[in-house]
Amino acid sequence: MANIRSAEKQRRQAEKRKTRNRAGKSTLRSTLKKARTAISGTEADKETLSGSFSAIDKAAKRGLIKENTANRYKARLSAASKRSAAK
Repeated sequence: MANIRSAEKQRRQAEKRKTRNRAGKSTLRSTLKKARTAISGTEADKETLSGSFSAIDKAAKRGLIKENTANRYKARLSAASKRSAAK
C-alpha cells in the first residue's frame, strides 16, 4: 500500500492505463483475427485489409505496439492476401 499521495495517484493512473491498454490490445487482436480468417477464406477484399491496417496503425500510434511490430503485421497480412489472391 502506498504511503505517499503521489504514489497512490500514480497507482491509480497506472491502473487506468492498464485497462485502456488491455482493451486496445484485445480489439487489435480481434481485428487481426477477423482479417486473417477473411484472407484465408474467399471474402478477402480491400476494405478488410484497409480496416485492419488502420487498426494496426492506430495501435502503434497509441503505443500499444511498436512501430516495427505494426509494420510486420501489415507486411504479413498483405503477403497472405497476395497469396490467397493468386490461388
